[in-house]
Amino acid sequence: MAASSVPLAIDPSVLAEGVNTMWVLVVTFLIFFMHAGFAMLEAGQVRTKNVANQLTKNLLTWSIGVTVFFVVGAGVSSLVGGGGFSTPMAADSSGWVSWLFGAVFAMTAATIVSGAVAGRAKLRAYVGYTILLAAVIYPVVTGITWAGGFLSDIYGVGFHDFAGGMIVHGMGGIAGLTAAWILGPRMDRFNDDGSANVIPGHSLTFAALGTLVLAFGWYGFNVGTAASVFTVTESGDLALGAFDYVGRVAMTTTLAMAAGAMGAALFSLVKTKKVDTLYVANGLLAGLVGITAIPDTTTWWGALAVGALAGAQLPVVFEFVEKRLRIDDVCAVFPVHGSAGVLGTLAYPFVASSLPQGVTVLDAFLAQATGVVVIAGWTVLATGAVFGLLRAVGQSRVSAHHERKGLDVAEHGVETYPEFGMGDDPGVITDGGVVRADGSGDDSGIKMVTAVIRPDKLGDVKVALAAADAPSLTVTNVSGRGSQPAKKSQWRGEEYVVDLHQKVKVECVVADTPVEEVVEAIRDAAMTGEPGDGKIFITTVDDAVQVRTGNRGQEAV
Repeated sequence: MAASSVPLAIDPSVLAEGVNTMWVLVVTFLIFFMHAGFAMLEAGQVRTKNVANQLTKNLLTWSIGVTVFFVVGAGVSSLVGGGGFSTPMAADSSGWVSWLFGAVFAMTAATIVSGAVAGRAKLRAYVGYTILLAAVIYPVVTGITWAGGFLSDIYGVGFHDFAGGMIVHGMGGIAGLTAAWILGPRMDRFNDDGSANVIPGHSLTFAALGTLVLAFGWYGFNVGTAASVFTVTESGDLALGAFDYVGRVAMTTTLAMAAGAMGAALFSLVKTKKVDTLYVANGLLAGLVGITAIPDTTTWWGALAVGALAGAQLPVVFEFVEKRLRIDDVCAVFPVHGSAGVLGTLAYPFVASSLPQGVTVLDAFLAQATGVVVIAGWTVLATGAVFGLLRAVGQSRVSAHHERKGLDVAEHGVETYPEFGMGDDPGVITDGGVVRADGSGDDSGIKMVTAVIRPDKLGDVKVALAAADAPSLTVTNVSGRGSQPAKKSQWRGEEYVVDLHQKVKVECVVADTPVEEVVEAIRDAAMTGEPGDGKIFITTVDDAVQVRTGNRGQEAV
């Protein structure tokens, strides 16, 4: 006997809630992953001596900021929006999911600022600002917009910002520019006559990979804001919710991203006759920022136009900030996030497929412009007050000595690239468990062998010296010029000359080991056959003193 099929009785509201919750959680985790992109992007654009500091700031931005937003920030946003001070502490499961979705947006705004103040801000100053941003500055912005404040219905139209083009990115970019202006530029960034010096970051690889990680997470940022997959109609039927326009959001996000990279590449080509890699990466992000406020309404051609303009304005705005305003915005956060966010937000009425019934282009533009002015004004005032107070009490930036030394060591006591303490060196030679010195006390005299070599050859030279019975050495980071020709390079579209090449200086003092064997060992290990392999110098040492024993001459060596 065949079994009869019986349809399962499923409550549509339960199904809709379950699917919607799962979707919001997935995109929330995707947005959280953008912090890995920010960390890589910013670390790649700073010098090696500040990489760990930049990574630490990104880790603490999330950890401290999200906690503060949970305890205070979400309640402030609700209060400003007219809903009273309501924190997620006593919420139910769906309330906690909703809070977390808002928290990843808040932390994105916070971490943008770290790239602008890189290389000179005290960690305590940055953390203090992050606390206030998560508790008050950003929540006020969301309170007057997404939480139902006065901008949500201004001019009877309402300020339109779908996923945070102005509320998150524009606000973060403007905050970064304000903080960078108050802190002042990094040492040697500008000359006395106001001209700018290029300070290249240490890794284009990190910057490019960070860009792609951010672009991947951006699909959560924009597409994920279409948060309701299903909705239940009045008749109890299951229907698509925001997913009826999610295709438009995905399409416009993708087109604007691509157009941003192409716009920056084209402008770079016209300006410098070369396609600057960092401009392409930053332009891609600027295209994403530009569309973030309006992906739910924009036409396909509007997405291309907004993205291309956002990418093309990047070099222009960066040059204005650097050469006219003389503000040291290390990671170009204002042209990428600030001005691009403003541009896309203001473009809304001109590229929308349609406006709400009875709304004119002028009405919509006035609403957008008012929102931009209010958010920018509040951000500048609040950020300026915080960093201005920190500067007044001498707590805004590190000392000149610490800045020269690098924030990795000064603020954290670590080196991101401790290559000189590592390697495949077989170790110090010993005789019967006693460290064997390079001198034996005969009458052969003491010689100093000094070699200036390529940094990548240091490991081979260390091994060769140990094999030649001359394991003791001193290594110093140096830069200089000789037969190796100067070269031209560029960083974010600005050309500079590299005529001092990075080298390492190896100093080896020997007594009993024949000096020619030491020289030959270094030469064989350091040679590549190309200009710039270095030089070896041999000098006579008159005397030597061992600090521990007081031994002199060859016995000290």
